[in-house]
Amino acid sequence: MFLSASFKTVLRAVAAAGLLGLLVASPAHAQRKSKGQATNADGSLAATTAAPGKPARLLPLFGGLSPAQATQIIGEAQLKAIAASFASTSEASTFFATKGFEYLRENNPDTAAYRFNLAWLLNPQNPDAYRGLGIVASADATPDAAIGLLNKGFALAPNNSLIMSDLGTSYLIRYSQTKKKKDLATGLDLLQRATAVDPANAIAWQQLARGLYYQEKYAEAWAAVHKGQNASVSSLDLDLVTDLLAKLPDPQGTFK
Repeated sequence: MFLSASFKTVLRAVAAAGLLGLLVASPAHAQRKSKGQATNADGSLAATTAAPGKPARLLPLFGGLSPAQATQIIGEAQLKAIAASFASTSEASTFFATKGFEYLRENNPDTAAYRFNLAWLLNPQNPDAYRGLGIVASADATPDAAIGLLNKGFALAPNNSLIMSDLGTSYLIRYSQTKKKKDLATGLDLLQRATAVDPANAIAWQQLARGLYYQEKYAEAWAAVHKGQNASVSSLDLDLVTDLLAKLPDPQGTFK
Protein backbone atom coordinates (compact mmCIF):
# COMPACT_ATOMS: atom_id res chain seq x y z
CA MET A 1 0.00 0.00 0.00
CA PHE A 2 1.32 3.43 -0.92
CA LEU A 3 0.24 6.78 0.52
CA SER A 4 0.34 10.04 -1.35
CA ALA A 5 3.33 12.22 -0.47
CA SER A 6 1.13 14.89 1.12
CA PHE A 7 -0.63 12.35 3.29
CA LYS A 8 2.67 10.86 4.44
CA THR A 9 3.63 14.33 5.61
CA VAL A 10 0.43 14.57 7.63
CA LEU A 11 1.04 11.19 9.25
CA ARG A 12 4.60 12.14 10.19
CA ALA A 13 3.38 15.38 11.74
CA VAL A 14 0.73 13.60 13.77
CA ALA A 15 3.20 10.95 14.94
CA ALA A 16 5.67 13.63 15.99
CA ALA A 17 2.96 15.28 18.06
CA GLY A 18 2.28 11.98 19.81
CA LEU A 19 -1.36 11.93 18.72
CA LEU A 20 -1.57 8.52 17.07
CA GLY A 21 -3.07 7.03 20.24
CA LEU A 22 -6.80 7.77 20.20
CA LEU A 23 -8.43 9.48 23.17
CA VAL A 24 -11.67 7.51 22.87
CA ALA A 25 -11.59 3.74 23.10
CA SER A 26 -12.85 1.46 20.42
CA PRO A 27 -13.23 -2.25 21.09
CA ALA A 28 -12.35 -2.98 17.47
CA HIS A 29 -8.93 -1.45 17.91
CA ALA A 30 -8.64 -3.28 21.21
CA GLN A 31 -8.77 -6.59 19.38
CA ARG A 32 -7.16 -5.67 16.07
CA LYS A 33 -3.88 -4.34 17.44
CA SER A 34 -2.66 -7.66 18.78
CA LYS A 35 -4.56 -10.89 19.06
CA GLY A 36 -2.25 -12.11 21.81
CA GLN A 37 -2.19 -8.94 23.84
CA ALA A 38 -5.24 -6.81 23.16
CA THR A 39 -4.66 -3.08 23.07
CA ASN A 40 -7.21 -0.35 23.09
CA ALA A 41 -7.22 2.84 21.09
CA ASP A 42 -8.37 4.95 24.00
CA GLY A 43 -5.36 3.85 25.96
CA SER A 44 -4.37 0.28 25.59
CA LEU A 45 -5.47 -3.00 27.08
CA ALA A 46 -2.62 -5.36 27.82
CA ALA A 47 -4.42 -8.03 29.84
CA THR A 48 -7.45 -10.23 29.46
CA THR A 49 -10.29 -9.96 31.97
CA ALA A 50 -10.43 -13.74 32.10
CA ALA A 51 -7.03 -14.15 33.77
CA PRO A 52 -7.18 -17.08 36.22
CA GLY A 53 -7.10 -16.14 39.88
CA LYS A 54 -7.88 -12.48 39.29
CA PRO A 55 -9.69 -10.96 42.31
CA ALA A 56 -13.33 -9.98 41.88
CA ARG A 57 -12.61 -6.28 42.29
CA LEU A 58 -10.63 -6.40 39.04
CA LEU A 59 -13.39 -8.14 37.08
CA PRO A 60 -16.19 -6.16 35.39
CA LEU A 61 -19.04 -5.67 37.87
CA PHE A 62 -16.97 -7.64 40.39
CA GLY A 63 -17.44 -10.79 38.34
CA GLY A 64 -21.22 -10.57 38.39
CA LEU A 65 -21.84 -9.82 42.06
CA SER A 66 -24.79 -7.84 43.32
CA PRO A 67 -24.11 -4.32 44.64
CA ALA A 68 -24.56 -5.62 48.19
CA GLN A 69 -22.03 -8.40 47.65
CA ALA A 70 -19.59 -6.03 45.97
CA THR A 71 -19.89 -3.61 48.88
CA GLN A 72 -18.75 -6.34 51.21
CA ILE A 73 -15.61 -6.80 49.12
CA ILE A 74 -14.76 -3.10 49.24
CA GLY A 75 -15.93 -2.72 52.82
CA GLU A 76 -18.98 -0.66 53.67
CA ALA A 77 -17.01 1.72 55.87
CA GLN A 78 -14.39 2.29 53.19
CA LEU A 79 -17.02 2.90 50.53
CA LYS A 80 -18.72 5.47 52.76
CA ALA A 81 -15.39 7.14 53.41
CA ILE A 82 -14.73 7.34 49.67
CA ALA A 83 -18.15 8.84 49.02
CA ALA A 84 -17.72 11.34 51.85
CA SER A 85 -14.91 13.02 49.91
CA PHE A 86 -17.41 14.20 47.28
CA ALA A 87 -20.55 16.29 47.28
CA SER A 88 -22.60 13.26 46.20
CA THR A 89 -22.20 9.63 45.22
CA SER A 90 -23.02 10.65 41.65
CA GLU A 91 -20.08 13.06 41.62
CA ALA A 92 -17.85 10.39 43.11
CA SER A 93 -18.95 7.94 40.43
CA THR A 94 -18.15 10.43 37.68
CA PHE A 95 -14.71 11.01 39.18
CA PHE A 96 -13.82 7.32 39.28
CA ALA A 97 -15.11 6.70 35.75
CA THR A 98 -12.90 9.53 34.52
CA LYS A 99 -9.93 8.04 36.36
CA GLY A 100 -10.72 4.67 34.81
CA PHE A 101 -10.35 6.08 31.31
CA GLU A 102 -7.09 7.72 32.34
CA TYR A 103 -5.73 4.36 33.48
CA LEU A 104 -6.79 2.79 30.19
CA ARG A 105 -4.77 5.42 28.36
CA GLU A 106 -1.84 4.50 30.61
CA ASN A 107 -2.18 0.82 29.66
CA ASN A 108 -3.29 -0.26 33.13
CA PRO A 109 -6.55 -2.19 32.60
CA ASP A 110 -6.65 -3.77 36.07
CA THR A 111 -6.55 -0.44 37.87
CA ALA A 112 -9.01 0.94 35.33
CA ALA A 113 -11.41 -1.94 35.99
CA TYR A 114 -11.30 -1.28 39.72
CA ARG A 115 -12.07 2.42 39.18
CA PHE A 116 -14.96 1.61 36.85
CA ASN A 117 -16.27 -0.90 39.40
CA LEU A 118 -16.19 1.81 42.06
CA ALA A 119 -18.00 4.15 39.68
CA TRP A 120 -20.69 1.51 39.17
CA LEU A 121 -21.02 0.75 42.86
CA LEU A 122 -21.35 4.44 43.74
CA ASN A 123 -23.90 5.05 40.98
CA PRO A 124 -25.33 2.09 39.05
CA GLN A 125 -26.97 4.61 36.68
CA ASN A 126 -23.63 5.94 35.40
CA PRO A 127 -23.38 4.86 31.73
CA ASP A 128 -19.65 5.61 31.61
CA ALA A 129 -19.02 2.93 34.23
CA TYR A 130 -20.56 0.32 31.94
CA ARG A 131 -18.78 1.73 28.90
CA GLY A 132 -15.43 1.59 30.65
CA LEU A 133 -16.00 -1.97 31.82
CA GLY A 134 -17.14 -2.89 28.33
CA ILE A 135 -13.84 -1.62 26.97
CA VAL A 136 -11.96 -3.65 29.59
CA ALA A 137 -14.00 -6.71 28.64
CA SER A 138 -13.19 -6.17 24.96
CA ALA A 139 -9.83 -7.81 25.70
CA ASP A 140 -11.65 -11.14 26.00
CA ALA A 141 -11.50 -13.64 23.13
CA THR A 142 -15.16 -13.06 22.30
CA PRO A 143 -17.08 -9.77 22.49
CA ASP A 144 -20.10 -11.18 24.32
CA ALA A 145 -19.20 -9.71 27.72
CA ALA A 146 -18.35 -6.34 26.17
CA ILE A 147 -21.67 -6.30 24.31
CA GLY A 148 -23.58 -7.06 27.51
CA LEU A 149 -21.88 -4.28 29.45
CA LEU A 150 -22.10 -1.72 26.66
CA ASN A 151 -25.78 -2.49 26.20
CA LYS A 152 -26.31 -1.61 29.87
CA GLY A 153 -24.65 1.73 29.27
CA PHE A 154 -26.61 2.23 26.05
CA ALA A 155 -29.89 1.69 27.88
CA LEU A 156 -28.96 4.54 30.22
CA ALA A 157 -27.60 6.86 27.52
CA PRO A 158 -29.26 5.97 24.19
CA ASN A 159 -27.92 9.10 22.47
CA ASN A 160 -24.30 8.70 23.55
CA SER A 161 -22.27 8.52 20.34
CA LEU A 162 -19.25 6.93 22.03
CA ILE A 163 -21.28 4.10 23.53
CA MET A 164 -23.07 3.53 20.23
CA SER A 165 -19.73 3.46 18.46
CA ASP A 166 -18.17 0.96 20.86
CA LEU A 167 -21.28 -1.22 20.91
CA GLY A 168 -21.63 -1.17 17.13
CA THR A 169 -17.98 -2.10 16.76
CA SER A 170 -18.41 -4.98 19.20
CA TYR A 171 -21.25 -6.36 17.12
CA LEU A 172 -19.03 -6.17 14.03
CA ILE A 173 -16.33 -8.10 15.89
CA ARG A 174 -18.87 -10.79 16.73
CA TYR A 175 -20.05 -10.85 13.12
CA SER A 176 -16.46 -11.41 12.00
CA GLN A 177 -16.38 -14.46 14.27
CA THR A 178 -19.86 -15.90 13.74
CA LYS A 179 -21.04 -14.45 10.39
CA LYS A 180 -24.50 -13.89 11.85
CA LYS A 181 -26.21 -11.27 9.68
CA LYS A 182 -28.16 -9.93 12.64
CA ASP A 183 -24.91 -8.87 14.31
CA LEU A 184 -23.80 -7.08 11.13
CA ALA A 185 -27.14 -5.29 10.79
CA THR A 186 -27.15 -4.26 14.45
CA GLY A 187 -23.57 -3.04 14.29
CA LEU A 188 -24.17 -0.99 11.15
CA ASP A 189 -27.31 0.57 12.59
CA LEU A 190 -25.50 1.64 15.76
CA LEU A 191 -22.52 3.05 13.85
CA GLN A 192 -24.75 4.98 11.47
CA ARG A 193 -26.59 6.45 14.45
CA ALA A 194 -23.29 7.27 16.15
CA THR A 195 -22.06 9.25 13.14
CA ALA A 196 -25.42 11.01 12.84
CA VAL A 197 -25.30 12.10 16.48
CA ASP A 198 -21.64 13.12 16.25
CA PRO A 199 -20.19 13.52 12.75
CA ALA A 200 -16.78 14.09 14.36
CA ASN A 201 -16.72 10.56 15.82
CA ALA A 202 -13.83 9.36 13.67
CA ILE A 203 -13.72 5.83 15.07
CA ALA A 204 -17.41 5.37 14.30
CA TRP A 205 -16.76 6.33 10.65
CA GLN A 206 -13.87 3.86 10.37
CA GLN A 207 -15.88 1.04 11.89
CA LEU A 208 -18.87 1.92 9.72
CA ALA A 209 -16.49 1.55 6.79
CA ARG A 210 -15.57 -1.92 8.03
CA GLY A 211 -19.25 -2.89 8.18
CA LEU A 212 -19.84 -1.57 4.67
CA TYR A 213 -16.81 -3.55 3.53
CA TYR A 214 -18.44 -6.68 4.94
CA GLN A 215 -21.50 -5.82 2.85
CA GLU A 216 -19.26 -5.43 -0.23
CA LYS A 217 -20.26 -1.77 -0.54
CA TYR A 218 -16.72 -0.70 -1.29
CA ALA A 219 -17.37 2.80 -2.63
CA GLU A 220 -19.46 3.64 0.42
CA ALA A 221 -16.77 2.14 2.65
CA TRP A 222 -14.13 4.39 1.08
CA ALA A 223 -16.35 7.42 1.66
CA ALA A 224 -16.67 6.50 5.35
CA VAL A 225 -12.90 5.95 5.63
CA HIS A 226 -12.25 9.45 4.36
CA LYS A 227 -14.88 11.01 6.61
CA GLY A 228 -13.16 9.39 9.58
CA GLN A 229 -9.76 10.47 8.27
CA ASN A 230 -10.98 14.05 7.95
CA ALA A 231 -12.25 14.01 11.54
CA SER A 232 -9.04 12.46 12.93
CA VAL A 233 -6.17 11.07 10.90
CA SER A 234 -5.19 8.86 13.84
CA SER A 235 -8.44 6.93 13.48
CA LEU A 236 -7.35 5.27 10.24
CA ASP A 237 -7.57 1.49 10.19
CA LEU A 238 -4.75 0.65 7.78
CA ASP A 239 -5.74 -3.03 7.76
CA LEU A 240 -9.12 -2.00 6.40
CA VAL A 241 -7.47 0.33 3.88
CA THR A 242 -5.38 -2.60 2.63
CA ASP A 243 -8.48 -4.79 2.38
CA LEU A 244 -10.36 -2.10 0.47
CA LEU A 245 -7.51 -1.51 -1.97
CA ALA A 246 -7.72 -5.17 -2.94
CA LYS A 247 -11.36 -4.64 -3.91
CA LEU A 248 -11.54 -1.10 -5.28
CA PRO A 249 -8.97 1.67 -5.82
CA ASP A 250 -9.34 4.64 -3.49
CA PRO A 251 -11.64 7.05 -5.39
CA GLN A 252 -9.78 10.00 -3.84
CA GLY A 253 -6.34 8.61 -4.67
CA THR A 254 -4.96 9.08 -1.17
CA PHE A 255 -4.13 5.39 -0.83
CA LYS A 256 -2.54 3.51 -3.71
